[in-house]
This record gives sequence, structure tokens and C-alpha cells, in this order.
Amino acid sequence: MSSGKHLKGIHVDHCKNTAGQAIIPMTLPEKVFIPMSQHIGAPCQPVVAVGDHVKVGQLIGDNAAPMCAPIHSSVSGEVVAIEKFMTSFGRVDTNVIIQVDGKQEIAETVKPPVVTDKASFLAAVRASGLVGLGGASFPTHIKYNPANPDAVDTLVVNGAECEPYITVDHMTMVAHAKEIVEGCKNIMKYLNLKKTIIGIESNKPDAIKAFNDILSGESDISVFELRQVYPQGAERVIIYECTGRHLIAGKLPADVGVIVSNCTTVLKLQEFLATGMPLVNKSLTVDGNIVAKPQNVEVPLGTKVHDVIEFCGGLTGEAGKILFGGPMMGKALPSDDFAVTKGNNAILCFDKDFAQQHEETACISCGRCVRGCPMNLMPAKLSRAYKHKDVELLNKYNVMSCMDCGCCAYSCPARKQLNFEIKQAKGLVMAANAAAKAKAEAKAAKEAAAKEGGNN
Repeated sequence: MSSGKHLKGIHVDHCKNTAGQAIIPMTLPEKVFIPMSQHIGAPCQPVVAVGDHVKVGQLIGDNAAPMCAPIHSSVSGEVVAIEKFMTSFGRVDTNVIIQVDGKQEIAETVKPPVVTDKASFLAAVRASGLVGLGGASFPTHIKYNPANPDAVDTLVVNGAECEPYITVDHMTMVAHAKEIVEGCKNIMKYLNLKKTIIGIESNKPDAIKAFNDILSGESDISVFELRQVYPQGAERVIIYECTGRHLIAGKLPADVGVIVSNCTTVLKLQEFLATGMPLVNKSLTVDGNIVAKPQNVEVPLGTKVHDVIEFCGGLTGEAGKILFGGPMMGKALPSDDFAVTKGNNAILCFDKDFAQQHEETACISCGRCVRGCPMNLMPAKLSRAYKHKDVELLNKYNVMSCMDCGCCAYSCPARKQLNFEIKQAKGLVMAANAAAKAKAEAKAAKEAAAKEGGNN
């Protein structure tokens, strides 16, 4: 299946060293450190106390705020501490620290939900603790309840996995195609969607075959074979490639009649509907040039990075950079003393030579950054506008359309950190917009007060 419509992108070294390696469960760590903020939106508040015995799947954190997903224990054991800590993003969060007892007793509350209509389905989605497992960590129950439900007709399942090194979604699709299809059918049924398109890059023929074998004779669920071009997994890109619908910056997929879900999110939802077990484990690719035994592993949420690396044989050299996620859009960690959360799909470790940042040279106006940008932006001009703090020019060049994919920096022969500068530029524009809004509101309030005074 092909729409014949394509956005630009780049060809990256895929480095899929763990392709073909089944996902294996990790041995239990001694402790887990479960953060209360694992999603976009309001952080959870602990609902357990130090000294409590908890079981697998037991609720340990929640918040009544709409934009929030509950958090459950990934292990059985004793809550030994509830502590504040600094996240890798420099924010303060709360850890529920559990001493693992090794029994992995299942909580009595773990039972299949009763789902009969859209309301009970959305309640089940929230109860599962699901967020976007492709990295965005947007609460799934919010995504599945758009403001314009009658205008939404299509589910796009994201199986692109276009980042170098990462293969867990690939192996998940090969092993669990049947369950993912069942999950798609449930989403379509309760959200009243007409069709599902499963987007998979062409370098995963076994996954494509696994779905096509199951979908023989199905008319409302189909596989879309994506080109092997980065960043196919980006939301705006995969929507356009699969449907031909153009999602502009600042809009939600529902605005073009689409809901996008990562393939593993759909799988975990189906598992919750069948068993009642909420999201407590996360599958990761562990790789990099100094990982002794690169592999795909399933780990309990809250497991420290150093424990995961140790399970994979440790490191063969000194780490120069450790990433959560892929090398294009992943986040660098200050150390290995951080815990795996719902949005993590990879741990990559590289030595200093491999991770070395090359010195920048002068721009030669080659245009490679423009040719690679899937949003048709002019990254070099955005960079210059940012350096001059020219908000008007940044808006003129549509800086807010950038989706931080890094194609520009990857393509640049001068080694310029274009994506970093553009990300800073977006922050500058947002700050300017907020200041302008505050000024306008203050002016309106002043005028209203003056008018009220005149009336008196």
C-alpha cells in the first residue's frame, strides 16, 4: 500500500545490531526507583507510605488532574523511601523506592476490566497507566478522547522505529502481531473509527509479513510499507505518508481525523484488557559500541540504568555518552544513576571517541539542511535569526514548525548544531509570545478598570 505522497528526510546509518534478537526479561534488581512523573502533564502523588508492602500492578501514584496517568508498582516488596530527586532534565521529582522481595506477587486489584462502551473503555485505558510508548509519553486516555470524535475516522499505528540502533518495536511486532491487531479492533470499536493503517518501514519485512498474514481478508485494517527514510516515525510524517493528510504545527492529529498510537502502546492496551495488568514493564534496546552484550530486554519500571547495563554484561570501556532513546532525538544522561520510565525505549552507551563532538566550521551555504528537512524549513537562516534574537524573522521562517528531528545537524558538513539552536529559538519565540500576551492582558485590564471608573 502506498499513498504516493512523501515528505523529505535523510538516510542514516541504521545500526540495527539487535535486529532478530527476541526481547528477554531482565533479572530483578535489588531496588526500583519509580518516579511519579512519567508522562506529559501533572505528576502523580504517592498513594503509598514508607513501610507499606506492595505487589506487582498495585497503584502507587495518581493525581485527579485530567492530564495524568496513574503509576503502578513493577515489583513486589517494601516501600523503603519516598524521596525527592533531580531528574535528567533538571527538574525535581519524587521517587517511590521499593526493596524487591523477589516473589513478584500479583496485586489483588489486577483483573480484566469490564468494558461495554466508550466511557468504560476510556476508563480502562486510564487505569492501565498507558502513555505514548514511542517516547512522547502523552497520556493515552487523553489522546483517545479528542474534542472532535465525530471527525476522527482513522487509527495510525506507528511501527516505523526509524531511529538508529533501536529494534524493540520491530521485535514486538514480529512476536505479537496478532495481539496488536486485536488491540486495533478494540480501539476502532469503542472509538467508532472506520479504519486502521499500520505503518512499518520497509527494512522490517518479517514484521510486515506477520501482519499481512493475519490481515488476509480484512478490509478495514491494512499495512502501509514506509520508505526507509528518517524520520518516518515522527507523528506529522507518518500521518502524511500513510494518509496524505497534512498536520501543521500546533495542531493535534485529531484535527486531521487521525489518532496515532505506537505499536507497543496498542499491545500493552490489549494485554490490559485481557489480563488487567497495568503498564509495569518496559522493553528496551541496550546497545552502543561499549556495551558487552547488546540485546533487547524487558525491565521493571524504575530499574536504574546501571542495573540494566550490568544485565547486558557491563561496559567494555569508559562511557563518554549515555543516551535514553536513539542518537537522533534521544536525551543524554549525566550518569547511569537514573531509572527507566514509561517513555524510554533504548539505552545507548558510547565511548568518548565515538561520542566526540566535532568542531564547527563556517557554513558553506550548501543547502543540505534544507534538502533534508521534512518540514521544508531553512535551518541555516533560522540559526542566524536566533543568533540575532530576531523573533519576527523566526516567525517568518516558521520556526515553530520544527519537530526537533535533527536532520539538519546530521546533514551539515560544517558540523553546526542547528537543531540545538533551533530548539533554543523556539523557546525564545514562546517567551516573546507569552510576554506579548501578558502585556495585552494587562492593557485590557487597565482599560477595563478605567472604563469602570468612568462609569462610576
